[in-house]
Amino acid sequence: MARYEIRGAVPSDLGELLNLARHLNSVNLPHEPGHITRLLETSEKSFTGQIENPRRRKYVFLIRDLERGEAVGTSMIVAQLGRRDAPYIYLDVSTEEKYSSSTDKHFQHRVLRIGFSYDGPTELGGLVVHPEHRRADEKLGLLISYVRFAFIAAHRDLFKSELLAELMPPLEPDGTSHLWEAFGRRFTGMSYAEADLRSSEDKTFIRDLFPRGEVYASLLSQDAQDVIGKVGAQTRGVERMLRRVGFRYAERIDPFDGGPHFVASADEVSLVQATRQLPFGGVLTDGDGGAKARALVAAERKQAPYFRAVACRFTEREGQLLLPSDFAEQLGASPGETLTLLPLP
Repeated sequence: MARYEIRGAVPSDLGELLNLARHLNSVNLPHEPGHITRLLETSEKSFTGQIENPRRRKYVFLIRDLERGEAVGTSMIVAQLGRRDAPYIYLDVSTEEKYSSSTDKHFQHRVLRIGFSYDGPTELGGLVVHPEHRRADEKLGLLISYVRFAFIAAHRDLFKSELLAELMPPLEPDGTSHLWEAFGRRFTGMSYAEADLRSSEDKTFIRDLFPRGEVYASLLSQDAQDVIGKVGAQTRGVERMLRRVGFRYAERIDPFDGGPHFVASADEVSLVQATRQLPFGGVLTDGDGGAKARALVAAERKQAPYFRAVACRFTEREGQLLLPSDFAEQLGASPGETLTLLPLP
């Protein structure tokens, strides 16, 4: 069996996610029991369909180390980021040129302007992998990231036509955001961590307190200017992956830390296009000649954890999917059952 498996996150995973958060305490996974409890409750209700409006669902996935019996990473899909009651808020980044003929002075200014979307995109977020597992041979970061595209492809009608990924900018070792210190804190009186955690539940304070007009970035500190639209060292690999599968920088940034927003049309993302659903045709035998290709293979259930995926070898035969016996058993795959397949590089 695979050492690592991906599955839907449910309330019973609270202890494992809190333990993971204790090591990281990032803005994506704060070490805050109330926040994680609410997130896991929403995740289960999303997988079961108890949240009737599909645009209000949030699906949380976790990757577990079965040998250690612990969660080592998470990712999430927010079905729609930006609704009438909770808009998607960002800063548009543009360039404005100034020239004085009397002084022969020419300047190019970056200009920031707050923007709101009340019919926003589907967000790919919450990507966290424990530092000790980031260099594992199994490429856990890639697996927990890719699973979101496979799920979107399998349930295309539940998600928006545009996908969004917000990337982390360079931060100081203590988590300080230079853009927030120079900009956001002055208008909210909150720390970066306080504001980011609050925004996960309520964004009205941003709309109420942030300036509505244009702000010239040249008025900010140089440290703050330097992080606008830049990708931090910890997420450069994610940026390369996003660009490779069809995402582009949207000339928009996070209003808190200046991290860039990448967007793509869901139907044009190569990983969505590559995902297929095939009936399970049985286990591989010696006569099948062995499986050479490798894929993320997922099964869905009506019982918790509702979704389970493993990375394994596979073979197709007459339109059916053949899997090694131990992986088929791990997924609980039954003959004729539809499985989701996303080939891996």
